[in-house]
Amino acid sequence: MSENAHGNTGYDEWLDAIEDGNAYYLECSNGHGSLPPRRICPECGEIGLEETPLPETGTIDTYTVVHVAAPSFVDDAPYTTAIADFGPVRVTAMAPDDVAVGDTVSLTIGESTTNGDRLLLFERR
Repeated sequence: MSENAHGNTGYDEWLDAIEDGNAYYLECSNGHGSLPPRRICPECGEIGLEETPLPETGTIDTYTVVHVAAPSFVDDAPYTTAIADFGPVRVTAMAPDDVAVGDTVSLTIGESTTNGDRLLLFERR
């Protein structure tokens, strides 16, 4: 597992892995999954986390349309945020405006209109 200056697998590093087609999640020896950055399993406290390939697709569980955004996303509004089940983990990302519960999606990286930062996005499969 790679580490940044704080000893955590970094969010930017995780986004890089997704862009490179190597998306992963962190799994403890008890089989619990979580998303980076983490140093311990949030479910059981295990410290031995391994990078495990993330399934290529997930299924939308729920979504909401944000009309009044935080300052860091004000120029992106309105936008749709969704949660998708990727088996061992659930992922939150921006989604297509016409997303529906049950849609099959994959992860990609986009850019915020507000500040140019990279964003996690769902795209339909």
